[in-house]
Amino acid sequence: MSKWLLLDGFNLAYRSYFAIPELTRADGFPTNALHGWVKTIWRLQDQEKPGAMLAFFDLGGAQDRLALHPEYKAHRAEMPGPLVQQLPILKELARTMGLVGIELEGVESDDLLASQARVLANAGHEVLIVSADKDFAQCVDDRVKILLPPPTAHPQLGWRLLDAAGVEEKFGVPPARIADLLALVGDVSDNIPGIAGVGPKTASKWLAAYHDLEGVLAHAGELQPERFRETVLAEAGKLRRNLKLTTLRTNCPMLMLAPGRPETAKLFALLDAMEMRTALAEARRRYSGQGELF
Repeated sequence: MSKWLLLDGFNLAYRSYFAIPELTRADGFPTNALHGWVKTIWRLQDQEKPGAMLAFFDLGGAQDRLALHPEYKAHRAEMPGPLVQQLPILKELARTMGLVGIELEGVESDDLLASQARVLANAGHEVLIVSADKDFAQCVDDRVKILLPPPTAHPQLGWRLLDAAGVEEKFGVPPARIADLLALVGDVSDNIPGIAGVGPKTASKWLAAYHDLEGVLAHAGELQPERFRETVLAEAGKLRRNLKLTTLRTNCPMLMLAPGRPETAKLFALLDAMEMRTALAEARRRYSGQGELF
């Protein structure tokens, strides 16, 4: 069995875009996200030596969650124009570098990634989810871990591996209770409102005492602090809806995919066309004479 890296494509694309100052081709076409993406992929390959890498992207949708909560993710800012311009090239770069790209209209990439992680783990593979998105903490188990990118404020910390013990230390609950925790406290990034005034420490104490969201609701009259008792009872319907929103789907139909293979000639041509000369020289060093394997 081998190690698979599952990349949260948009998460890494945004990080690549903001991590590198503005860079452009001679005609003004932006290339900073492309430079950051290539460097990140090579760093991960050198550091983790995976047998395969898959990249997951959103095509728009999340229809099931929007049906539950029309305001789901509604407040998110539009993607910066220069990043929008680079996305098609970034996806082509990913493909020519040997990454299999996965996207499906109407289904969130997080659900596709979570489903693929489960398929691979069940087949006995080691899985690393590459993302800073806290939702993926619910996927962690003996075979699935998270590889967290260096924090923006403290890049010197480097890439960090988050296992089940790390999830519990970071969030106060085990992986299986992450969705319950987010249902109670809410998720600002996805525009999911929790119980006003309830933070992770309070929610994790409730979950430790009563196991899961249904347990908390069943014991709402015993909750501490007392001021939350009536509110939790009154908002039980909203909390159950929240749990459906925060729980990643792991039942999307997925296939056991073969590792991708670099298309070196196309990769070299693309890097040349984007005037990424340093990256082109590095690509020639890495891939020339190695056939179609990374």
